Amino acid sequence: MSEAENVSIDSIVENTVVVDVREDYEWAAGHIDGALHIPMEQIPARLDELDPDADLHVICRTGGRSQRVAQWLVANGYSAVNVAGGMGAWLEADRPMLSDTDQTPTVL
Repeated sequence: MSEAENVSIDSIVENTVVVDVREDYEWAAGHIDGALHIPMEQIPARLDELDPDADLHVICRTGGRSQRVAQWLVANGYSAVNVAGGMGAWLEADRPMLSDTDQTPTVL
């Protein structure tokens, strides 16, 4: 399988296309504003939601699931990178997050 490059959260800037592959409950607890939420197992069925010309930054909680998804996307002709450290690194860097709950955004 093709290797996907690992990048840091610092590579996520305004207008970066972020694909969050975490589960629904993880997304609801805290996510990046503007990210596209497609849980890992739904990626193949929802490929039409991804722009084949975009540079996709794939993120999960710590980087494991997103690494597998980014590799799969690269193998299928997409431009994708894995965000190393995932949402855990995002939280540690005190980057802004949104929550779909009435709780303070966090990473589960």
